[in-house]
Amino acid sequence: MATMSAAVLYGQNDIRWEKVELPEPGDSEIVVKVRATGICGSDLPRVLGKAAHHYPIILGHEFAGIVETTGKSVTRVKPGDRVAGAPLLPCHACKECSSGLFAQCRSYSFIGSRTNGSWAEYVVLPERNAIPVPEGISLEEAALFEPSAVALHALQLAGFGGGANVAVLGGGNIGLLVLQWARILGAGSVTVFDLEEERLARARSLGADNTVLSLAGESFKESLTLTGGRGFDFVLETAGSTVTINACFELAAPRGSVCFVGTPTRDLLIPFQRFEKLNRKELRMTGSWMSYSDPFPGTEWKMTAREAAAGRLNLRGIVHHKLPLSRIAEAFEAYRDGEVKGKILLLPQE
Repeated sequence: MATMSAAVLYGQNDIRWEKVELPEPGDSEIVVKVRATGICGSDLPRVLGKAAHHYPIILGHEFAGIVETTGKSVTRVKPGDRVAGAPLLPCHACKECSSGLFAQCRSYSFIGSRTNGSWAEYVVLPERNAIPVPEGISLEEAALFEPSAVALHALQLAGFGGGANVAVLGGGNIGLLVLQWARILGAGSVTVFDLEEERLARARSLGADNTVLSLAGESFKESLTLTGGRGFDFVLETAGSTVTINACFELAAPRGSVCFVGTPTRDLLIPFQRFEKLNRKELRMTGSWMSYSDPFPGTEWKMTAREAAAGRLNLRGIVHHKLPLSRIAEAFEAYRDGEVKGKILLLPQE
């Protein structure tokens, strides 16, 4: 039996670097040698908590690498090609999939949460999930195509148009990518809100017109002066907290658009006075889930590759630290200690 090394999660805070069986591709699948893989915020409760779907599991859904082997029906890619991976595994047969709503598939699976993922030397995926990586983009950058596509998908769902004033609540990885996409798509101005100056400094370096070191209180209210007191045309909530979700009702302009990208992990309390603003302002609100559109995997992925290749999308700008994949346990120690202010990339140990 051929083997590879992988970070296998056995339970809460129990991740082990060990040998496992090397995956074999099905007829329409490819095996990719992982050259870079990220840690997503959604991975934290799976490793630090008890949110994994099952054990043991190899997590990791942000990745890029080099095609190693292909199934006999594969025609679009070949060994040696550089690819990023789209992790969603929709059925491609239900009504939702037929309508291009792949993230709402009734029976989807997902690389790195429901099936084994990229925290390993190799990962297997369908040929249609492979995104060619243009020349001039490193595989480290390509490993971040997935969070970029998430950010762009949210702006598309919100109906974003050029010239608008944008508020981004939360300066984490997705917030910084929303900031960049809003700039690329022609925002009039982008204001980023966060509670940490280090994150706001990074936001400014990536093109934020304004930053606000608050998510509530007086400085929060004063931020409305940035729009002449009217409020923001588009509000993107990326933190998933009660404070930021409540702030959306205050920050949005009349007939403004609000998109909820962050995922709450506990019950929310929204006072009726806040919720009433939804009616009085006639706000448009939507949620955003993952990063897919028709044709699969979607324009979000194609645009990410294009804009990164053109130098307009700075994927390196969100990276906080790099570690050998074999030392992944150290990454989660840093998360537990609150030391991580951006994306951690995991790389093979040469």
